[in-house]
This record gives sequence, C-alpha cells and structure tokens, in this order.
Amino acid sequence: MIAILNSTSQMMRQVIYALALGVAASYYFFGWGVILQIILAVTTAVAVEAAFLKIRKLPVAPAIGDGSAALTGILLAISIPSIAPWWIVVVGVSFAIIFGKQLYGGLGNNPFNPAMLGYAFLLISYPLQMTTWAGDFVTFTQTLDVIFNLNSVDALSGATRLDEVKTQLGLGKTISELSLHSTAQAYINAGFLLGGFYLLVRRVIFWHIPAAFLLGIVVSASLLSFGNTEHYLPIQNHLMLGGTMLGAFFIATDPVSACTTPKGRLIYGFLIGMLIVIIRTFGNYPDGIAFAVLLMNIAVPLIDYYTQPKVFGK
Repeated sequence: MIAILNSTSQMMRQVIYALALGVAASYYFFGWGVILQIILAVTTAVAVEAAFLKIRKLPVAPAIGDGSAALTGILLAISIPSIAPWWIVVVGVSFAIIFGKQLYGGLGNNPFNPAMLGYAFLLISYPLQMTTWAGDFVTFTQTLDVIFNLNSVDALSGATRLDEVKTQLGLGKTISELSLHSTAQAYINAGFLLGGFYLLVRRVIFWHIPAAFLLGIVVSASLLSFGNTEHYLPIQNHLMLGGTMLGAFFIATDPVSACTTPKGRLIYGFLIGMLIVIIRTFGNYPDGIAFAVLLMNIAVPLIDYYTQPKVFGK
C-alpha cells in the first residue's frame, strides 16, 4: 500500500469500504450468514488481539483502533462458507491473530498474511466444514439454525462451481459437458473488482501486484488449455470463479507480507497467479489462493533482495 494516506487506520478503513460491493453481492446471493460471520469474526479478532496485548503488557487502544484486526476478521469471514459453524470463524480468526500476527510482534512484523494463514489452518484441519457452502439465499432464521446448530438444518448446502467442475473433470467429463457459469460468483467477483479499482484510484494499493496476479492466471490458463481446451478450465472462468478478484486486490496486496520493490511486486503477483492455476488444476483443493499467497510470502525476502532498485549514480 502507498503511504500517501495519513495513518494506518485510514488505509484500513479504505480497504474495508472497498470490500462493501463484494460483501453486498455475497449477501444478496447467499443470505444472512455472510453478515453474521463478519460480526463473529470482527468481534473475535478485536477480543483476541486485546487479550494478547494485555498479556504482552502493551497498549491496547492504539492497536485495536488501527483497524488491522477488524480487517483480518472480515477477510477471513468472507473467505469461508457463510453457513460454517460459529466456532469455525472463531477458531480461524483466533489462529490468524495469534499465530499470524501477534507472535511475530504485531502489525508490520508478520511474514505471512494473517487471514490466509487462518484460512489455510481451517481448510487443513476442518475440510468438511470449509467446503460446505450455501446453495442459495439463506434467511436469518435458517442462518441461526445452521451456524449455531439449533435444529441441525442441513439441506441448504452445496459445492462451489470450482469444486463441482474439478470433481466432474476428475471423473472424466470434458469442459463442453459442464456448466461453467455461476451468476453469483461472477457478480461477487465483479464487486471486488470494482472495489479494487477504488483502491487503485485512491492510491491505497500499487497496481503491480493485482495486474501481475491476473496476468499470471491468464498466461498459465492459456498454456494449460493450449491444444487441450476440453480438459482445462478456460481463462474467463479462472478469473470470475472462486475468490480471484478478492485475492488479486485485497489479499495479495497486503503491505506487510508482500514484496516492496516495484519489480518484486510484479514477480510476486505473477507467481501467485501461476500457483493458483496449478493448485486449482492439479491440487486437492478447488481454489488455491491462500496456499499460493502463503508460499509466495516465504519467497518475499529473496525476491526483494534480488530486485532492489539501483542507487542513483551507481
């Protein structure tokens, strides 16, 4: 993120504002679970961060007031299924704040994206709960039933379109035999894309990472489908299914865990895009954004080291 805004809290607020369209689209298609998960996530993030700061005998108000904990909670909440049990988001956010942020010294010191670290932990530890998504709009009463297990309502779940396509391709079907379009995911990705443009216009994020991220997806998907279009997901579906736009503009652009040099940002974003396509195509998980980002977080120091700009006069 560009340090043109006056404070960390201002940057965090701008990112939260930019998420609004994508969150609204998610609510429109999947219902109250989206809102409830965000409330649970933000409450947990603030409470856990405050408690950990108390344990470390550090000031609580400045760290809570900067909005970074709340943003981590929101990003994780909109990445998990809206009908996941309440304890999923509580456990995931707690892990993200403690192991992804505070154990490294707090904001500015974490080598990994906290939200994606929490997401990866949940996906590995609780794969069933993390791959059971709402199939349609879920009312407020149904949401309470499912999330808090009041009446064990379980007829609302379904797989994401990426998951369905991956499963069917694994069973031997071809692209022409599958239904690839998802109105819900297209509109949600469009919402996050517009939010990303808002961040670019406001100069909250650099253009290098999202542009290279999307280019990496386009190039990788093109190479895979070249001459074999029936067995690999087309480019447009890679771009508009799953969490592609959320990943490109809101997750990969994390100012702490991403590269800091201009060339480094281009390499970082491009390799994340490539890894996403590889994981989606050959891995065990239908998406892959979290794992791609975390893998590239590891490589950030090396990339930054070899992409330092030349000193004037040298």
